[in-house]
Amino acid sequence: MSIVKRISEIEQRIQSFMDYGGTLPGAKSYYPADWDTNYFEVAGKMFGMLSVQGSLSAIITLKNLPEKNEELREVYPGTVIPGYYANTTHWNSIYLQTTVFSDEGICQLILDSYQLVVAKLPKKTQQALLSKG
Repeated sequence: MSIVKRISEIEQRIQSFMDYGGTLPGAKSYYPADWDTNYFEVAGKMFGMLSVQGSLSAIITLKNLPEKNEELREVYPGTVIPGYYANTTHWNSIYLQTTVFSDEGICQLILDSYQLVVAKLPKKTQQALLSKG
């Protein structure tokens, strides 16, 4: 497969993940220029970051439980790495050039990250988000 075609597929994945992240109750996915990365947040709290442009080094960085992060790194060495520019205990980065993770699998990890962040929000905020979903 040509590099141009592969980068086009990565760009499509990036857009798909941005779209999905924005569908979660109360979540926003957007590009803050001062960060130069795509950003996922709920109630002002980050639950993910995603490369802006398709490239062979494009990544998505998501939160998960420390033991799950370790497991993913062991099962997918070179594809799942400690979180880039994030607390490496709680965050992993996943290279998008590989399809080891299906789009559905990454969407599940986006949901897991979202749910972990929502669980730490005040109960009143959680209830407000549930009423939106």
